[in-house]
Amino acid sequence: MNYYEFLQSKIKTAPENGFPVTEGEVNPLMKPHARDSVMWMVRGGQRALFSSFGLHKTSTQIEALRIILEREKGKALIVAPLAVVHVFQDDAEQFFKEYGIKIKYIRNHQEALETDGRLLITNYERVRDGDIDPSYFTAISLDEASVLRSYGSKTYQEFLVKFQTVKYRFVATATPSPNRYKELIHYAGFLGIMDTGQALTRFFHRDSSKANNLTLYPHKEKEFWYWVSTWALFITKPSDLGYSDEGYILPPMEVIYHEVKVDHATAGKEGDGQGKLFRDAALGLREASVEKRDSLPERIEKMTEIINASPDDHYVIWHDLDRERDAINKVLSGKNFEYITGSQDPEIKADISIAFEKGRIQYLATKPDISGQGCNFQHHCHKAVFLGIGYKFNDFIQAIYRIYRFMQTEKVEIHIIYAESEQAILETLKRKLKQHNTMVQKMAGIIREHGLFSTNAQEKLARSIGVQREEVNGAAYTAVYNDNVLELPRLGDNSADLIHTSIPFSNHYEYTPSYNDFGHNEDNDRFFEQMDYLTPELLRVLKPGRVAAIHVKDRILFGNATGTGMPTVAPFSDLTTAHFIRHGFQFMGRITVVTDVVRENNQTYRLGWTEQCKDGTKMGVGCPEYILLFRKLPSDTSKAYADNPVVKSKSDYTRARWQLDAHAFWRSSGDRLAVLEELKDTPVSDLQTRYREYSRNTVYDYAEHVLLAEELEEEGKLPASFMVLAPGSHTEWVWDDINRMRTLNSEQARKELQMHICPLQFDIVERIIRRYSNPGELVLDPFGGLMSVPYMAVKTGRRGYGVELNYESFRDGCRYLKDIELEVTAPTLFDLEGVSNVN
Repeated sequence: MNYYEFLQSKIKTAPENGFPVTEGEVNPLMKPHARDSVMWMVRGGQRALFSSFGLHKTSTQIEALRIILEREKGKALIVAPLAVVHVFQDDAEQFFKEYGIKIKYIRNHQEALETDGRLLITNYERVRDGDIDPSYFTAISLDEASVLRSYGSKTYQEFLVKFQTVKYRFVATATPSPNRYKELIHYAGFLGIMDTGQALTRFFHRDSSKANNLTLYPHKEKEFWYWVSTWALFITKPSDLGYSDEGYILPPMEVIYHEVKVDHATAGKEGDGQGKLFRDAALGLREASVEKRDSLPERIEKMTEIINASPDDHYVIWHDLDRERDAINKVLSGKNFEYITGSQDPEIKADISIAFEKGRIQYLATKPDISGQGCNFQHHCHKAVFLGIGYKFNDFIQAIYRIYRFMQTEKVEIHIIYAESEQAILETLKRKLKQHNTMVQKMAGIIREHGLFSTNAQEKLARSIGVQREEVNGAAYTAVYNDNVLELPRLGDNSADLIHTSIPFSNHYEYTPSYNDFGHNEDNDRFFEQMDYLTPELLRVLKPGRVAAIHVKDRILFGNATGTGMPTVAPFSDLTTAHFIRHGFQFMGRITVVTDVVRENNQTYRLGWTEQCKDGTKMGVGCPEYILLFRKLPSDTSKAYADNPVVKSKSDYTRARWQLDAHAFWRSSGDRLAVLEELKDTPVSDLQTRYREYSRNTVYDYAEHVLLAEELEEEGKLPASFMVLAPGSHTEWVWDDINRMRTLNSEQARKELQMHICPLQFDIVERIIRRYSNPGELVLDPFGGLMSVPYMAVKTGRRGYGVELNYESFRDGCRYLKDIELEVTAPTLFDLEGVSNVN
């Protein structure tokens, strides 16, 4: 295919792997909005139903699975919290009796094999513990799928992998988390819509200092929500799909906040012994736990006051701690009261839950992570008390909607009791509630605008292909806004003296909303497929015998994406080497750029100290960066000198300097070596430099290195956020002194401009340019970014040529190029004096 056809092949929407269904094929008892939802789910084959509380999410799933089984045969499985099983069975009895549908609960895979029933249901624990093999089923649906969060992220991620061979897969929940985009991404991965790693790369900016801290790119926000709308259906009310809301208008809900006072005189002390002025639960988990414990009597008193004010009403009392449950039990013991605990048998929990749902129990105390999913308490209860608050928004909102849901006839009262010291936690909860409402309204708005079966939303996903070329020139530089594959044919054969660039690391980052973006690829294979259009051009424009210095880094593959359960490393640098060799470049070796392993672990969590202690076999090593050195064969290979060699003057580049460089062993500059005691007394800010110098100039002793690190740790001088005792390098091919902060991003930050994702450090660029080019020669960077390479080319007396696809980076880079050219060509005082003397 040609390049344009390749770019067109990048356009991705959620695939339709199901089959079309007519209205007449759907159970006539289904409400119109539920009927349309069923048709949408079956046609898609792998879809997410995010339907608000009381909008018949249960019967919608049953009907979709029933229709699929009519065509595909086999059996279907619903996975749900145990307390919800009876809800599916009741709906089957009420709406699907004429179809002979009975939903049978199964405990293990043998029961799945032996039963005559075709529509089965089980609870999450059965699947988690391996009692049931999901691959046996034709179709599955995960009801209340957000409950997986309570099992922990590892189980959550592994669970979603178990179903990958099932043809028809659905997830259903009313509350996908508003502040955890990764949950939506995991649903997309589970459904087979898009690999989780690719989705994270495509839409989100990663925090380089903290793993899993995701920020949706502003320029990709609209595309993200349109993409979600192709595989997820958000319904808040029937009118979202064009139908009447009659019978679905909820009564009013009043949220009543009750603040209980705390004694700030008992705030305690800081870690350094200084007394605290206020009690504050927002400081951390320990502080929050202390506030919960110390304010419990006052909170119980307030709860009792609330309940006694309306003695005939039913209440669900939500709590988080066992000691809170015990306190509730003391107050309500003797009344029509029951509680649910995590240690109870699942069947007992379900029986109590059903009794409260049917109105046989007046007061129920339970935790949101136990009863917050699937229970329908709205028929006999319209009042809830939250004995305390926490940061878990999903638990909070789910608990509210156990009673505030369609078919509720009474005004709902939500009483939230919190300690004065928990004000910050309350504000966080309110903020997340606002985010949740915004997300749901945004998605429902897309459906209202485009319709459920319209292709308009898919059309909105089509990014631009190609850009309007723009060129800015200076005396010593050219900066071009364009796709480099389209730009390089404009350059003449053998026109570049040096190519130096940092290529995109496969699908690790996306830089623009254009399909031309090299980062907008599914995987390594597709990335190098696009590179196949560029690399021959790089070889063509490079002068014979000259060097292409390519900056790369290996890629971390996370266990949840690969299914291995552990992080592994994709040898992206080796793949790049093989790619360039395949296109005719000669591989000359690599320069290793040392990176900070502590910072890397903060970004990836893959080299953790705790995990190393649990099992050292899981641990690899940190990932350095590399400068891969490739050479275009010279015209004359008898001696292999470049057609236009990079020549050094022996008066400037002395024999002595050559010997030291070639020997690659750096001696001391004359100061005596630092001793351990002096290093221990060195400020943390200077430790990196001092230890690197010490390490280079002494025979390395591993035991001594460990001892020093341990002594620094005892004195509180071994930071957890960066590495201060990295071993020094003894070779010029391992660079340990690159200043990570010395980039044009520093200038961007100072001017409060958008920072480039992966800027090249000036230290790297300057060394490469000085080593592999002569003054006055042309240095080319096909992935220009902020134009760091052309910038340094101008600064070192060369000419720079940069190509960039991101317009903001191109615009800022042009400004930096203009500034450096003015700086380099500005007349000095002596120049002005010479002019004056001539006159």
